Amino acid sequence: MKENKYDDPVFFEKYAAMSRSRLGLDGAGEWETLSRLLPDLRGKRVLDLGCGYGWHCRYAAEAGAREVVGVDISRKMLEEAEKRTRSRRVRYLLLPMEDVNFPTRRFDLVLSSLAFHYIEGYEELIRNIFTMLRPRGSLVFSVEHPVFTAAGHQDWHYDGQGKILHFPVDNYFKEGERSALFLGERVVKYHRTLTSWLGVLTSIGFRLDQVVEPKPPESMLDQPGMKDELRRPQMLIVSAKKPGRER
Repeated sequence: MKENKYDDPVFFEKYAAMSRSRLGLDGAGEWETLSRLLPDLRGKRVLDLGCGYGWHCRYAAEAGAREVVGVDISRKMLEEAEKRTRSRRVRYLLLPMEDVNFPTRRFDLVLSSLAFHYIEGYEELIRNIFTMLRPRGSLVFSVEHPVFTAAGHQDWHYDGQGKILHFPVDNYFKEGERSALFLGERVVKYHRTLTSWLGVLTSIGFRLDQVVEPKPPESMLDQPGMKDELRRPQMLIVSAKKPGRER
């Protein structure tokens, strides 16, 4: 199933109002961590899967990448990305990330931010990424943490006065589709255990470099609800490398 909730006008309007949408990388609590996992981008070819507004694409171009391709299933997302992008080294493609088909050994880095948990065929996607990467190329991606996706509804448990009690974790080992409430709208996501997120990578041939559960930076802890994000992991960031020698 290739769901495209982001072209729904009501949902997109709500998404556009989020601080992450308005502030870009400065409004993304995990960016401080994710940026440290990226390789030197000077002269590199970069593919961004689920690129959204193109924040990471523009960052890659500014960091010296020779070519950046952003892919997204949402026309509305890419319209915003095009408006905000000036570099000729960046181009955008409107298609599901599962349908991406570039030549073998094309890219030095494949990047994805909070998109893979929308994909049912994760293993097939990773196999395709492995093929598109050059030897010693990197895959860096963030997803919602398995603790966050397990129960499905992705909300806290509250007491009678509306105070947070705890975050539920249930059906952890039952992988598959979840119906989550995001911005007041139903969205389909796919839960996987930590074993599956990482095991697929190594079984296909990737070498794991780093696995990080990012915490909100100190500079954002004064924002509403941000301190509660220290009570459970919301995201998982993975850095992996394709072995081999450059020709």
